[in-house]
Amino acid sequence: MNSMKIRRTAIAVVAAAALPFSLAACSDSGSDTKAAPSAGAEDAAKTSESTPAGDNMTDDQPFGPACAGVPKEGVGSFDGMAKDPVATAASNNPALSTLVTAVKQAGLVDTLNNAENITVFAPTNDAFAKIPKADLDKVLADKATLTKILTYHVVGQKLTPKQLENGSFETLQKGMITTTGSGESYKVNDTSNVVCGNVKTANANVYIIDTVLMPK
Repeated sequence: MNSMKIRRTAIAVVAAAALPFSLAACSDSGSDTKAAPSAGAEDAAKTSESTPAGDNMTDDQPFGPACAGVPKEGVGSFDGMAKDPVATAASNNPALSTLVTAVKQAGLVDTLNNAENITVFAPTNDAFAKIPKADLDKVLADKATLTKILTYHVVGQKLTPKQLENGSFETLQKGMITTTGSGESYKVNDTSNVVCGNVKTANANVYIIDTVLMPK
């Protein structure tokens, strides 16, 4: 019995003696303790990094049903197009071959490639196919008219999807276009739908549309 009391007393003494050293150690590492974020703070930081704001998500990513047809790799992919100026980037997209032919016919390749911070509303091949062939051939043969139509599809600033919600913009042709919509659904001049929007090239934002725009 006495031996048990002696052991308990010894343990208590050792614990009491060790306590100041433990407190001192905690005090010495205080700066490290303060610098280490809590688990909750780390989780919040990770959530903030992995969950961007809704507007930024829309502003940064291509959207629309026709985007699924864009190649995943190579010069015609979104990453590939982002490295080239707009006319060159368009030439790598098979769905825009008629537009590229028209741009070459009008002598606008260098104009578009050398422009800075522009937006191009790019009609697909199907959009041009809506125009009767005889009329399209006539336009393609008339450089002045063709230039007027093509420059009507270009705005002298980079437009974000947010700006398209209820917008009115002057084109390089000096006419005005209007845009309406929200989310991933937008119209241009109430006649043409954006089928793949917010495609980035080295010098432009591109919105691929399903109907050729005619100057007002």
